[in-house]
This record gives sequence, structure tokens and C-alpha cells, in this order.
Amino acid sequence: MRIKDVIQQLEQWAPRAFQESYDNSGIQAGNANLALTGVLISLDVTEKVIDEALQRQCNLIVSHHPLLFKGVKSITGKSDIERCLIKAIKHDITLYAIHTNLDHVSNGVNYKIAQLLELQDLHTLVPKSGLLSKLITYVPIEDKETVLTALFEAGAGEIGNYSSCAFRSDGVGSFKPNSSANPVIGKANKLEQVAETKIETIFPTHLQSSIINTLKKVHPYEEVAFDIFALQNDWEKIGAGMYGILPKSMTVKEFNAHLKKKMDLTTFKFTSSFQGKIEKVAVCGGSGSFLLKNALGVGAQAFVTADFKYHEFFDAEDKILVADIGHYESEVYTKDLIYDYLKEKFSNIAVLISEINTNPIHYYS
Repeated sequence: MRIKDVIQQLEQWAPRAFQESYDNSGIQAGNANLALTGVLISLDVTEKVIDEALQRQCNLIVSHHPLLFKGVKSITGKSDIERCLIKAIKHDITLYAIHTNLDHVSNGVNYKIAQLLELQDLHTLVPKSGLLSKLITYVPIEDKETVLTALFEAGAGEIGNYSSCAFRSDGVGSFKPNSSANPVIGKANKLEQVAETKIETIFPTHLQSSIINTLKKVHPYEEVAFDIFALQNDWEKIGAGMYGILPKSMTVKEFNAHLKKKMDLTTFKFTSSFQGKIEKVAVCGGSGSFLLKNALGVGAQAFVTADFKYHEFFDAEDKILVADIGHYESEVYTKDLIYDYLKEKFSNIAVLISEINTNPIHYYS
């Protein structure tokens, strides 16, 4: 087992193509070709976390937050980031971050929060667009099932909760091979007409190379005709935030108690102007104030997130309860989320959760 095997599995779950443009998910430092000794999962990378990885014999640290988020112009040890890089490289520890791409998948960070709050009937709050493409190709009628099956196995044809989705229409294709061609059907310099099926199916854009390679591999023709179109459709399963329904309607007091217990909070901030019943709840791990209008738009009575600024709380007015539970507190269970995923995929490797509390914020009481 090599470090890259774990990384490849993580990127099947949350492809880096799903991250925000400002983000820096992926390998931060290290050699992914090294044999794996163990995985340590943390919310952040600090010197103490790297020391813990050394002590627990883990040479891969999977963190939610990237260590490298802004440019580093020198590595001299003058900052925490530089010292972490020096220590990790010196001891052959690979640093890997799985950040907004894990926020955006339907079974990622926000799903974990929704699970903890016992929300049902879950939906993505703001689906992302521009991540899907359409493939159109033409196949001899007798080969259509073989080609379609291979495309579906390569990742094409998924729409929401449905798989193997495609449209087929029969027609006649024509072509004339030249003297250098080696046609499966027809002869050189003779116009040929073949009964063909036109296949249309969609696929995640980041899989384009794999989809095209698969098509060319299984298609019977020497030269494969196909078109690819970028789509602007929303992808309902991929996006920012999530919302769902509580098992039962709650008062503000009941909901706050429910939130405190389920998220294991000691304290949190909330708006006091909303006094209605709470049934629909929107959530966003980390900094989620930008989604307040969207939470209101889906009719949520409560929005659980972090990093609201003082004046942003006023935007809730008396229409919704905003609960700012803290950035660390909203995402700390991401460690359990990653742990559960890796243990399911790899039963034979050491996967450990960091025992270091990396929260830079503490409360005086």
C-alpha cells in the first residue's frame, strides 16, 4: 500500500475539481509514492499534529484545512507554516488537504452536520453548475449496448438518484474510407452506409479523459465520431450547504438545546429576534454567512454555520434563527467523517484520528 493509493480513494470521493477556485486542496508537501505506514486525520496541520504523526508512526496526514492557502515565498522556519513544511519534509510525512471539495459532495462535511442534527429529506442548498458535460456519439446498432455499458462503468449517465441514463435514436451513418484506412466495415474509396444508434449521455467534466479513452477503446470503428458539450445545468448533488427537516417541529429554546447537545457545544451565538417554530434547517460547515439568502430562499427557519460578522446578524431580521457555533466546532466532526470513509475502504491500514485540539480560539469563563 502506498500513500497515493489512499489519496486516489479520497479523490474518488471528493474530486479536486469540485473545490472552489480560491482553494488549495490536494498534496501540500511530500512524496505520494512512499509506502504507507499510517494515516493521521486532523482538522488542521500544526507542529503538534506533525509531532503526533511521528509519535504514532503515520507518514500521511489528511487534514480538512490546507496548510498552504496563501503563497509562501521562502521556507526558513520563521512562521508556523514554514516550520510545519520543514518538519514534514524532513521526516517524509506527506500532507494532504481535502477542503471545499469535501464541503461540496453530497456525503461530505454538511451531510455529517445534518446527520448529527438528525435532519431528514436532505438537499443541497446551492448546487454548483459548470461541472457536467454531454457526450454524443454514433455506434453501429449491434454494438450500442457494449459501448453504453462501458461508458456507464467509466462514470457517465448519472442524474441525481438515477444511473445508466442515456438517450438513443437510430439513423443511418455514412463514410468513405481512404486508401490508408483500415475499416471494420466497408472498403477503401467506397461510400458506405451503416445503421447506427446516436447515443447521448452526460458525465462529470473532470472525467472527460477517461470517458473519451473508454469510448475509443470499446468502439468498433477505427475513427470514432463524437461531440462533447459543456453544460451549465446545476448538479443537484454537488454544491454549498445543505438543508433538511427536523424529526419534529421545535421552539427556539428546544432547537438551541438540541443543537447544543448534538454538536457537543459549550456555547454559541444566535439571533434572538426569530421566535417562530423551527422545522426546516440549513447548515454549512465553516464560514457560511454568504448562504443566508439561500437559506431564507428555501424556507429554512434556522441556519447553522460559523463566522458571522456582527452586522451580518442583522440581515436575518426576524425571519430566521442564525446559530453561529464556531468554525472549529462546525467542522470538527469532519475528522470522524474521513475516518469512517477510509476505514470502510481500507480495513488493513492504520487510520487514526488526531487527539490534538487545533482550535486557535478558546473561551474564558
